[in-house]
Amino acid sequence: MPTAKQETIPAATAPAGAPRVIEVVAGVIRDRRGRILLARRTEGRDLAGLWEFPGGKHEAGETAEAALKRELREELGIAVEPGDRVIRVPQAYPHKRLCLDVYDIRAWTGTVRGLEGQALAWVPPHKLADYPMPPADVPVVAALTQPDCYLVTPEPGGEEDATWLASLERALAAGIRRVHLRAPACERGRWRTLAGQAVAVCREAGAQVLVNADAELAQALGTGLHLRASQLRTLAERPLPRDLPVAASCHTLEELRLAQALGCGWAVVGAIKPTASHPDAMPLGWATFAAMRESVALPIYAIGGLTPDDIAEARRHGAQGVAAIRGLWPAA
Repeated sequence: MPTAKQETIPAATAPAGAPRVIEVVAGVIRDRRGRILLARRTEGRDLAGLWEFPGGKHEAGETAEAALKRELREELGIAVEPGDRVIRVPQAYPHKRLCLDVYDIRAWTGTVRGLEGQALAWVPPHKLADYPMPPADVPVVAALTQPDCYLVTPEPGGEEDATWLASLERALAAGIRRVHLRAPACERGRWRTLAGQAVAVCREAGAQVLVNADAELAQALGTGLHLRASQLRTLAERPLPRDLPVAASCHTLEELRLAQALGCGWAVVGAIKPTASHPDAMPLGWATFAAMRESVALPIYAIGGLTPDDIAEARRHGAQGVAAIRGLWPAA
């Protein structure tokens, strides 16, 4: 993954008639206890009162590293050493467009102070989501605290259920911590039994698990629910209690906005690249993905012909990470 020092970020190209994209850089600053620093936007600024990762706008010709060093020195009085990129989030607001490029701060010296009158807070990672933030910062929290891979299970087909479960166990042993149980062609009785066994395996590994499309089964198993895109238009309210996750597959900007309005925790968008399962479908590509990303604050996984090797590229376009079947399911 590139460091801020190695990469100069050019200004994004806006469509004809669209506002110019403002390039913004921010840092994830940790103290010795692992808490992360947030700054509160001061009165008189856009989105005053909301909390954000500290940073600011690029000046002409600056690299990300130079902008980070200058902004954090001016705002906080500290000298920093930028590290790897966390995520780069394109975000459209009613009156402006920006791209928030966020880097981990691998080291810093000095005493943190709010030199511009801003309130500061050191926040444990699991508490970050409790702080109201601008839309561009919301995916950053997810990138810091949620899995970057989302396994979509393949059909069990004619293989033994024990063999399919053994493959799931290998995926979990390899580090998968978020699973979408999906097998629409599987006979219903068989699938209910197999899904129950898969949920037990996922919980044993400490992985979050969602079942596909079936709210009744999700409630029976006490899991999350992953909605089909077509279901988004039929639901007037979130179909599960707040303590159970809901996600959605989306192919259009309208569907993404419906998922956000419904209260989904994340969405999956694709296909990004050509896939064997949909050989005739026109892939979206990364530029279209990033354009869709601009209009919502949801964490979004990219799907379609992707593997863990694509995570850095996905993050560069604002994705939480990658979702996949073949790219994440262990070979037999």
